[in-house]
Amino acid sequence: MAKVYQANEIKNIALIGGSGSGKTTLMEAMLFESGIIKRRGTVEQQSTVCDYFPVEKEYGYSVFSTVCNIEFGGKKLNIIDCAGSDDFCGGTVTALHIVDTAVVTLTCNGGVEVGTQNNFRIAENAKKPVVFVVNKCDHDNANFDRAFEQLKENFGNKVVLVQYPVQTGPGFNSVIDVLKGKMLVWKAEGGAPDLQDIPASEQGKVEELLGQLHEMAAEADEQLMEKFFEEGTLTEEETIRGLKSVFASADVYPVLCACATKDMGARRLMEFLSDMAPAVADASKPVTTDGKEVAPDATKPASLFIFKTSVEPHIGEVNYFKVMQGTVKGADDLQNMDRGSKERISQLYAVDGSIRTAVDEVAAGDIAATVKLKDTRTGNTLNAKDCDLTYAPIAYPEPKYRRAIRPLNEADAEKLSALLTRMHEEDPTWIIEQSKELKQTIVSGQGEFHLRTLKWRLENNDKMMIAYDEPKIPYRETITKAARADYRHKKQSGGAGQFGEVHLIVEPYVEGVEPKEIYKFGGQEYKITPRDTQEVELEWGGKLVMVNSIVGGAIDARFMPAILKGLMDKMESGPLTGSYARDVRVIVYDGKMHPVDSNELSFRLAARNAFAQAFREAGPKVLEPIYEVTVLTPSDKMGDVMSDMQNRRGVILGMSSESGYEKLTARVPLAEIGNYSTTLSSLSGGRANFTMEPAEYQLVPGDVQEKLLAAYAAEAHDED
Repeated sequence: MAKVYQANEIKNIALIGGSGSGKTTLMEAMLFESGIIKRRGTVEQQSTVCDYFPVEKEYGYSVFSTVCNIEFGGKKLNIIDCAGSDDFCGGTVTALHIVDTAVVTLTCNGGVEVGTQNNFRIAENAKKPVVFVVNKCDHDNANFDRAFEQLKENFGNKVVLVQYPVQTGPGFNSVIDVLKGKMLVWKAEGGAPDLQDIPASEQGKVEELLGQLHEMAAEADEQLMEKFFEEGTLTEEETIRGLKSVFASADVYPVLCACATKDMGARRLMEFLSDMAPAVADASKPVTTDGKEVAPDATKPASLFIFKTSVEPHIGEVNYFKVMQGTVKGADDLQNMDRGSKERISQLYAVDGSIRTAVDEVAAGDIAATVKLKDTRTGNTLNAKDCDLTYAPIAYPEPKYRRAIRPLNEADAEKLSALLTRMHEEDPTWIIEQSKELKQTIVSGQGEFHLRTLKWRLENNDKMMIAYDEPKIPYRETITKAARADYRHKKQSGGAGQFGEVHLIVEPYVEGVEPKEIYKFGGQEYKITPRDTQEVELEWGGKLVMVNSIVGGAIDARFMPAILKGLMDKMESGPLTGSYARDVRVIVYDGKMHPVDSNELSFRLAARNAFAQAFREAGPKVLEPIYEVTVLTPSDKMGDVMSDMQNRRGVILGMSSESGYEKLTARVPLAEIGNYSTTLSSLSGGRANFTMEPAEYQLVPGDVQEKLLAAYAAEAHDED
């Protein structure tokens, strides 16, 4: 029977870093050193434990985050290996939501790159302590001193050396371990190093670095501070005890070395994490939706948070969860607090990538997986009886790249919809929208490669051939002045006929501005006597306000709802481009009825046509969505980025510096940023990134409006 680890024995860790920094290879070495696997696989041979999905083998690097667990030094290390590309940052955000420590890898030859920056920023926002691992110390162009200086420049004086290499390049096989006070020397096959005395030539440097560690450790504990002042030194055990405290509060970022491909440094990293990383019992506690902190108490009723769902080869749907409190066992019946359904835990697994080991129970703080849940989704809470805890869903970054998606075979539309829903479960940063407004299915993601991966999976795994199209822009229509129109709908074709006549005035709606008493059109005055006002808050933003100014019973009150429906028909399909209209006041001031032929349909059609006529005479304008875009770019690329932004009709709001990068904020029309992620990557060599979020609607320039109207007219002609 597998050991059931308790909260004081469990360390939850995210392995993050830029693409190509060697995370998956490092994870492979740790799995080998812990005895989980008997032979180390490689990314090149498509044989690693973590990159086991077909799309990952095709691309040669991680797409999904992968859960692994290692038993080392009496502790259980749950490590989530995350994809490095910013396009797949959703897995990193998820992992850092549920773990307590982040290990950030970077290469000895590349140093701090945009991927390092991006991943560190996610860890910092999640308030997680960070360990840096400088990997690929055997690279021909390895330069450890430069990489360390870049770490200090970007992340400050919290960055401290725990190890440094004796030499880098192809001859790399040893490091000076400041904390252990030893030189670690590996044989050619790597694995467990020999511990040797530090060479005399390095003693001065080690004493200086060790003094820094002792000082940091002493600051966390009064007893250690007294001893440090009295004796000027601390033991390794005392140093670790003090550093654990400052590390847990993210006040120090230790730096270690590795060469994952040769299995050098993996064992020492596991030892360091076993000693230093906060256990679940000591880490910050998760908070429920009502603000309650949840302690990892294994004796309370079980409460699980589903943080990841995956459809895996030969198994089907796998749900990964963290036990927030209590203990869960196989065959337990739990309540889904989000969906109101009951679930039975048929089987529990400890997971190492594609390797799953059945376990009998899992206690608070631990991470595991189960299968065959009927009605549970990512972000759901499952509770035992007498437990009412719920947890907020994970907040993901806004999408940056949009495309309209359609099946090449129209008969597959329903099947595609089901597949996209499943894909969103696996990666919540794939956002799917069935847009009634645009008459398109819009899929949004973190970048072009993100959506290309979705296409690859649909076509290769599910044999669903699809096409991407340019997404239409959700324009809005409005008016800039008052106008008047009337329309008579009359139809006679045997039996009861149809008759309805509506006279109305349209004008821009501005909050707090009341309609005038008298309007003038064509030299004629129209006096308004409001009897009733209805305000409709439109789903797409803005308002429609209808003022009933009928006098003398020209239109019976029972037809006013039909008139409002007619107005809404055209608000949902504006007269200019077929886009939604907004912020219009309509004053219905006159009309005619027929004692027999008038009905609701007649007045609905009359109102629709009168509104369309008046709208076209009221200085109609098209509004376009404006997004606020924030770009982080290296300073040497700022000029190119600004020039490109201005070419996109962007308005620069401000510039500042942040963590060694230049920060540019601008407002840009959505129509101009469809391919921005690709262009920005090209401009900056992949070193810049950006975020975007909706800001407002603004009038499009006159030339743009003319093009839109012409395109809509041509489209309507083609349909005819």
